[in-house]
Amino acid sequence: MKAIALTEFGEPDVLSYQELDDPLVGPDRVLVETRAAGVNPVDWKIRRGYLRGLFPHHTPLISGWDLAGVVRAVGPAVTEFKPGDEVVGYVREDHVQYGTYAELVAAPVRTLAHKPGAADFTQAAGLPLAGLTALQMLQAVETGTDDSVLVHAASGGVGHLAVQIAFALGASRVIGTASERNHDFLRELGAEPVTYGPGLQGRVAELVGGDGKVDTAIDMAGGTALRETPEILRDSSRHASVEDPETVLQQGGHYVFVRPDTEELTWLSKLIDRGQLRVEVQRTFPLREAAQAHELLEQGHVRGKLVLTVE
Repeated sequence: MKAIALTEFGEPDVLSYQELDDPLVGPDRVLVETRAAGVNPVDWKIRRGYLRGLFPHHTPLISGWDLAGVVRAVGPAVTEFKPGDEVVGYVREDHVQYGTYAELVAAPVRTLAHKPGAADFTQAAGLPLAGLTALQMLQAVETGTDDSVLVHAASGGVGHLAVQIAFALGASRVIGTASERNHDFLRELGAEPVTYGPGLQGRVAELVGGDGKVDTAIDMAGGTALRETPEILRDSSRHASVEDPETVLQQGGHYVFVRPDTEELTWLSKLIDRGQLRVEVQRTFPLREAAQAHELLEQGHVRGKLVLTVE
């Protein structure tokens, strides 16, 4: 099979389009013909070697944790899927080696769900990691009926899904931080935009009125945004972040590192089919141009998702 892999860590040019052995299909694994693979910030962090202290890494290392594709074969213990099924997956294991930037992926059955029929493969590939991250953060802070929610970095891959998922969980109001060029996009999603950066607390207070605070907050930005968050909340424990675990835990909040979950991924897929959730894909790249996708993502300011297509 063709795949994007690396044998050393570094700049995007360490990603190589190469021929590798087809994956083995274990008893509880599903062999998926990849049609598209989502590109996430964790992918370039792995490429630079930033996660080597957290997971065992083995080379050649195939990048990527997101996929959408078609089942080619299943292991003898798999009853949930059959050849021909269209699936999505957040294919993360407890070591880093066999990723999704490849024509074929042998995915553990626990990482997959049926693809939403209302989304094409490109859109579906942008859902798993970002959608599960958003959902698990919102659940960690117990977002529910009539809550007001602050979403930091709301126009990004996780953020734009979090805005929509918060409403699906019953939130009455979602405020999203973003640069001004993305404010209209957030309004399309139903959010009230505010500009990120120093002084955010005052801008949020002016927008919400009353006591100037919100019920819950989720953070994908870290830094100043995370430090200011407790002051914007009625209950400072009801915030979560994917950045800087030490800080968020010291604040009494929740650190979230997304976990594969078939039931939750199925729920997200159903939201798409009901028209309650859409995945914004800013740009697609053919698989062999994964390095260019990494370069763009590392620059920041991507609206929604970047996705690799596999022909």
